[in-house]
Amino acid sequence: MEMVFRKLPGQQHELLVRARKGPDVRLPAQADGPSMPHDLVHAVVETALGIGDGFWGAMERGATFQGFELVTPGRHRRSGLKVLRRDGDAVMAAELSVNWAYRVWRGLPTEGRGVGPAPLDAEALARTGPRLDAAAARWAAVPEGGELLWRWGSDR
Repeated sequence: MEMVFRKLPGQQHELLVRARKGPDVRLPAQADGPSMPHDLVHAVVETALGIGDGFWGAMERGATFQGFELVTPGRHRRSGLKVLRRDGDAVMAAELSVNWAYRVWRGLPTEGRGVGPAPLDAEALARTGPRLDAAAARWAAVPEGGELLWRWGSDR
């Protein structure tokens, strides 16, 4: 599966997802976040931690999340909903891990009211930090209107 992140004006991006079990989908303009698109963070952290049943694993198997649109209009089989019903708990667990890794990488508080227990240990964070650094540098180097191609399951 390939994800194509296109950098738009105003610290926004759009995303095309292709070569997956389901139809190609796109996510219209979204805010980048402080350092890179949230969905890119997911790809980096899920790959680094070997999470195959998180957000991107579900997308590869045909799930379509809110906000994504079909690239080619047509009938979309409801199989994407089946993937989410079956893998929903794993997708949520991945969301917690990704958010924690990103929080640590950004130097945000990891203790205190409302933070909760750490879902990742130091060894897992040691795998995610350098990969987030590399992805942020790659995204920063993309010119406005340019694209970053990311292949699911790799650091490229």
